[in-house]
Amino acid sequence: MSGALSGIKVLEMGLLIQGPQAAALLSDMGADVIKIELPNIGDQGRYIFLSPEDMRSAVFTACNRGKKSVTIDLRTSGGTEVFKSLVKSADVVISNFTPGTLEEWGLGYDELQKINAGIICASGSTFGPVGPDAQREGADLAGQSAGGLVKTTGRDGDPPSPVGAFIADHIGSLNMVAGILAALHARNSSGLGQQIEVSLLGGQIWAQASEYTHYLMTKKVPGRSNFGHPMIKAAYRIFQTKDGWLGIIGVPPDARDAFFLAIERPDLALDERTQGPIMAPEVLSEFITELEKSFLEKTTLEWCEILKNAGVRYAPVRDYAEVVNDEGVRANGYIRDLVDIDGSLNTVVGSPIKMSRTPLTPGALPPDLGADTDEILKQEGFDKESIERLRKEGAV
Repeated sequence: MSGALSGIKVLEMGLLIQGPQAAALLSDMGADVIKIELPNIGDQGRYIFLSPEDMRSAVFTACNRGKKSVTIDLRTSGGTEVFKSLVKSADVVISNFTPGTLEEWGLGYDELQKINAGIICASGSTFGPVGPDAQREGADLAGQSAGGLVKTTGRDGDPPSPVGAFIADHIGSLNMVAGILAALHARNSSGLGQQIEVSLLGGQIWAQASEYTHYLMTKKVPGRSNFGHPMIKAAYRIFQTKDGWLGIIGVPPDARDAFFLAIERPDLALDERTQGPIMAPEVLSEFITELEKSFLEKTTLEWCEILKNAGVRYAPVRDYAEVVNDEGVRANGYIRDLVDIDGSLNTVVGSPIKMSRTPLTPGALPPDLGADTDEILKQEGFDKESIERLRKEGAV
């Protein structure tokens, strides 16, 4: 079955994660993604090696599966010639350079839309396309830090701590995909493309919209997570068990009796202070302390069985190894085994979106640097001699 974006051609000049991961999701949706990389160097993500002994890159593999790779030096006249030729038949251009870089090379949206009025140019930056920090370079940690996320994690009194995932880059990539899909829809009626600009900073603020709105309404910072969420004053947090940790995802008033019986604390059900919709801070603190004592009495697996039978919302706190081997994760395709074109089996992160008529199909592996250069250029009308000339000039 064809993907939802079958027939859409994407030119991606992304680096590391923000741009490349957006293009990877479009590829999963069926788009034909051509990754444009600097000759002999490529995307910086290729060089985040697993170890000194293992020169593979998890970052590059995760963000570039299912794409084709063409090497073009966009700073050269020959490279500009090739790129503009590709733009004529393209639908989307993705980049995440420092704002103004493509304009300096004569490849900004204003120039490209003269070649192709329907072209959609999506640009990702760190701090936004304008303002005093627009020209500053950055990466995921800059988005987490400048966007306020780092100060929300951990416990009161502990040093700030970043999230242990490239979350700012990931959210930036999703915002980019959302803008691209909306622009493709708008083009159906107008025939015109447009420019889309997203940033790591803007994505982090949007991701914390509820928490920022709390501050805007109260002028008080919500605070640290403290094993849960600073805005939810209830049993909405993780608890240590005999052998690990367990998340209790809130206990509504109508479920409290069943919860107290399940954890063998009927005495708490008889405490009138716990019966209202909101507990007083001192009561909540005492309540949490009692729950901490109770959850230490059994293993995480034992508690999961008990709470499941009681109809209480819960989730075990798992590491990656446990998640990858989870039956439900596999059943939903969130982790998938795919066969590559050479017949080898590869386990990959699947697509998080399920579509009934146009299912997403993740690629098994990313392309080698420049693997598709000659093929793509021939499709654009460049003959063998022209390609050799461009290669000698360092343009491809």
